[in-house]
Amino acid sequence: MNDLGNRLIKKSGNNHRVKSPTQTGFSSPATHYSEPRIDLNEVLVTNSSSTFYIRVVDDEFKEYNVVTNDVLIVDKSLSPKKNQLVLATVDDSFKIVRIAKEHNLEMNIWGTITYIIKAVL
Repeated sequence: MNDLGNRLIKKSGNNHRVKSPTQTGFSSPATHYSEPRIDLNEVLVTNSSSTFYIRVVDDEFKEYNVVTNDVLIVDKSLSPKKNQLVLATVDDSFKIVRIAKEHNLEMNIWGTITYIIKAVL
């Protein structure tokens, strides 16, 4: 294989296998089957040094389908685009705001919301 082919394909060095437990007695029929683990930081975060997780403490933002105990993943390095949700400081408190062409509020955009992890319990 030429040098160009070696640079195009790179196997991940991460091992996502679950370790087999040590057990006594009869083994379960499913012990040979293990699912790979998913690292949410690897999947959902593009710039870890500028990404923050924020837990929502009330239902003030129901209009955006964001409720108590949901977790916002906010990236401060991204520039928001039209119709994206951002976390902004308005009147000295954090608010979720949808970016439009024109704003009536004076606000300081703190970061762009990239994901909302929903709480179901």
